[in-house]
Amino acid sequence: MTANQMNGAEMVIKALGDQGVDVVFGYPGGAVLPIYDALFMQNRLRHILVRQEGGAVHAAEGYARSTGKVGVVLVTSGPGATNAVTGLTDALMDSIPLVCLTGQVPTHLIGNDAFQEADTTGITRPCTKHNYLVKDVNDLARVLHEAFYVARSGRPGPVVVDLPKDVLFAIGTYLAPEQVEPRKSYRPKTDPDPARIAEAVDLIINAKRPLFYGGGGIINSGPDACKLFGELVEMTNYPCTLTLMGLGALPASDKRYLGLVGMHGTYESNMAMHGCDVMINVGARFDDRVTGRVSAFSPNSKKIHIDIDSSSINKNVRIDVPVIGDAGKVLEALISALKAKRFSPDKTALSKWWKQLDEWRKRDSLHFDQAGPIIKPQYAIERLYQLTKDRETYITTEVGQHQMWAAQLYKFEKPNRWMTSGGLGTMGYGLPAAMGVQIAHPDALVVDIAGEASILMNIQEMSTICQYRLPVKIFIVNNQYMGMVRQWQELLHGGRYSESYSESLPDFVKLAEAFGASGLRASKPEELDDVIKQMLAIPGPVIVDVAVDQKENCFPMIPSGAAHNEMILGPSDKQSGGSVSEEGMVLV
Repeated sequence: MTANQMNGAEMVIKALGDQGVDVVFGYPGGAVLPIYDALFMQNRLRHILVRQEGGAVHAAEGYARSTGKVGVVLVTSGPGATNAVTGLTDALMDSIPLVCLTGQVPTHLIGNDAFQEADTTGITRPCTKHNYLVKDVNDLARVLHEAFYVARSGRPGPVVVDLPKDVLFAIGTYLAPEQVEPRKSYRPKTDPDPARIAEAVDLIINAKRPLFYGGGGIINSGPDACKLFGELVEMTNYPCTLTLMGLGALPASDKRYLGLVGMHGTYESNMAMHGCDVMINVGARFDDRVTGRVSAFSPNSKKIHIDIDSSSINKNVRIDVPVIGDAGKVLEALISALKAKRFSPDKTALSKWWKQLDEWRKRDSLHFDQAGPIIKPQYAIERLYQLTKDRETYITTEVGQHQMWAAQLYKFEKPNRWMTSGGLGTMGYGLPAAMGVQIAHPDALVVDIAGEASILMNIQEMSTICQYRLPVKIFIVNNQYMGMVRQWQELLHGGRYSESYSESLPDFVKLAEAFGASGLRASKPEELDDVIKQMLAIPGPVIVDVAVDQKENCFPMIPSGAAHNEMILGPSDKQSGGSVSEEGMVLV
């Protein structure tokens, strides 16, 4: 055979190497054994053996989000592929670039209900950016290179390549990436329309109550886009808020940063969203957790929407000036245009706006009172932040109250340091995601802020973490409830706590030791700092079980279907200006 003649399995390994892949997260099975045999015969690619395919996808998500690279997953046919569906949907919702290679039964058995057969392309069509079923080995190299192009281009997302076993054994011709022309039908628009830039600039210049609304699209565009976003915020001196996916796009220490926006965003952030007259949305999709009741969303503002995905424009909220393009290129064009016009804000109007914003800030909506012998969950996360903020730290989370408290209280100065499941809200995301982040950044501190319910969704990945000696730290905020479920039951369902209490939890210290990790526990406020310091001092993986107040709720909160100025601030808010609900909460 010539140098470019090889079997399909060898093509897979060659293509991954040519695409710059250095690690694959996977789990073997009969349909993909040819690929695993090819893996065995080489030393370039590192394979991480997970304990369940769902964990492989979340690990690849963590790897991708913390590096900006495409994450790669390798699973077998049938249940291997179906186990990956939740992670693929999660990646689609949060715009994470993945290539998932799935095994398939031989081509002549497809449709025959063969052993471990599933219609993988049919099942994953709604939850991927694109998918492929390869039936000819001579198409394989082209499809693999195209899959990476699709995954990383435009709005990033997951791509599935379904690989029948006979194709993996067949001999064909391999094509290098430079020999494959990108798909002509998919050419994402990255450069903005100058006319739209001019319209946006006019609105920005004449704004009286402006607000930047930044999302994950800024981070997806890369570190240069984040720097440009910071430059634009600084040159205008306009306030800024960020979505859950956008945390870190602007340093949390920036004086113009108002905090998280949306359902559990800060008072000042949500009130600014409600009261602004010009909103500059950069890389966010106006999802329901941010908008609340759409008919009452930012009712008096002109809206600029910058997004690389044209399908997001006018999808949820009516837009005045749409700007289609890569966030970094659009920001660069905006800055250039503003400089060319010798931009100077309306200082009188802006001063009045900042005075109002500062008044809203005085409400101190994230305040909590750590009094008494029980650890408040906010205090646990605040102490974790204070004791880790000077390190190179990456945070992942599970989903629930702890996730929202982490978003509120852990301050991110850089992009790509915050990994959480935003759009899908996937419990069990944080532990395998932390595993992927640690693989990508072996010398960094990686902490999964978890709830005791979510952590059990993928607890088997502790075995993977220990096998590869990954020093991941798991920080469990343990209130013995599915906390967010309990909170909604308290506030919206008359305190009927139906199936939200976990009556049989493991001893997490002993569980850690059973896996070969270290376990620590804190149950009193005065124990917390020492336990966190011990966690940081232990070189290997650690599970920390922090017993917290079972009744603490996460505020502020915009109830589903409410407007931004209809927040529940919590029972401790004694200030006037709001009505009191039946539950004793102050509504603003």
